[in-house]
Amino acid sequence: MLLLELFWSFAKIGLTSFGGLSMVPLINSEMVGHGWMTSNEVSDIVAIAEMTPGPLGLNCATFAGMRTAGLLGAIAANLGVLFPTLTICLLAAVFFQKFKDGKRMQQIMIGVRPVCMGMILAVMVTMSLSNYVYDSTVSPVAIVIGVLGAIGLYKKLSIPLVLLLSAILGIAFVR
Repeated sequence: MLLLELFWSFAKIGLTSFGGLSMVPLINSEMVGHGWMTSNEVSDIVAIAEMTPGPLGLNCATFAGMRTAGLLGAIAANLGVLFPTLTICLLAAVFFQKFKDGKRMQQIMIGVRPVCMGMILAVMVTMSLSNYVYDSTVSPVAIVIGVLGAIGLYKKLSIPLVLLLSAILGIAFVR
């Protein structure tokens, strides 16, 4: 039953997100909602998934599935997250080519893009509590590392480099 729940949870994530960071709110909701992980553990999974090659959603499914139910859990979560994507992409490729320049498609995308940003912002606020507050105290070091990381990404540094530099700063300055 757990494998089916993992498949279904990640199928919903794959079905209702546009990939990348837009998946994080859904992953957090599913993992915490089922009691499979805490927000801190989800944050760790996302960080690890960002450091490894491949799509964020697939990496998160692998790590979350493995953490929840071992190798079979990782397989179930991966199949779940991929199933809707493959199905919808096949259909969308056919129809998007036909309607991509239409007014309705432009209107749809103008509505969908901002809500994805809003979902990312909502998760950022929620995850900030577990990433910048330790023992009920705001960590200035964590805030500085986060800001420097954001600046690094804005300046087009590679994600692995930003993560490596952030890890080094954490080792050097967190006591």
